[in-house]
Amino acid sequence: MACVRSIGSLTSVTHSPRNVPRSGIVLSSCSVLPIKGSSFTGSPVSLLRAQPSSRTALRPRKPVSITLMVKPTLQFIQGTDEMTIPDVKLTRSRDGSNGMALFSFDQPSVFDSSGEVGEITGLYMIDEEGVIQSTDVNARFVNGKPEGIVAKHIMRSPKEWDRFMRFMERYSDQNGLQFVKKQ
Repeated sequence: MACVRSIGSLTSVTHSPRNVPRSGIVLSSCSVLPIKGSSFTGSPVSLLRAQPSSRTALRPRKPVSITLMVKPTLQFIQGTDEMTIPDVKLTRSRDGSNGMALFSFDQPSVFDSSGEVGEITGLYMIDEEGVIQSTDVNARFVNGKPEGIVAKHIMRSPKEWDRFMRFMERYSDQNGLQFVKKQ
């Protein structure tokens, strides 16, 4: 993962009394896969500690890292969170080289707003690490009306499996899901 960091100093924005030192701000951002029009892009931010004023010598300041957490979420339309909690079934090969996650949504909220906000373009799993995307999304219809959505996400390497499991751990903690092993 490549990280682009920009460092800026905020010195002329605040108007402070004479001879009072101003503190600076260092911003740092990492983006894995930005989503157009979405507010879910986490950025680490570093802030400099305020030093007590001293007229003699300036001490070097050490940055303190603060990571902005992003609520893990699922989206079918970029920028619109899916409110329905899915049933998720996981399968993995015996050697651990690949796996599959099957998401089943009954009466997803995207059906209520899809005509107004846009078309379903895939399943986007968003957290502070970035975005995992799957385009294998199918709608279920009963008597001509949309009933549910089934999305399939295939993981072709142990690295993809681990990344998906980190997302699912965050998503399940946020939404009160728990893992139940098949008997």
